[in-house]
Amino acid sequence: QVQLVESGGGLVQAGGSLRLACAGSGSLFSAYVMRWYRQAPGKHRELVASITCGGKKNYADSVKGRFTISKNIDNNTVYLQMNSLKPEDTAVYYCNAFRFTINYWGQGTQVTVSS
Repeated sequence: QVQLVESGGGLVQAGGSLRLACAGSGSLFSAYVMRWYRQAPGKHRELVASITCGGKKNYADSVKGRFTISKNIDNNTVYLQMNSLKPEDTAVYYCNAFRFTINYWGQGTQVTVSS
């Protein structure tokens, strides 16, 4: 069983930065696409960023140029560096490990950006 544990959320002013971390059990990165999602109140969960086993990265248009996804294979951790945060980035952020039809989710971490 894969376990994902997010950390790093919090309250920040607009224009500030946060770095989220997702620690995974087992050897995830050699077999799974790692993704960050977010869900704001009353909205659907949306894909924010992803990184493949080979390191290819993709971002939602709304965060391009501001967010950076990365991974550390040595400690099985995926990061989401979030800069120039906006109030509309406020959401619960979830880490996801995906492979074929398999999905594992973390418990989520709250990010709140004040104006």
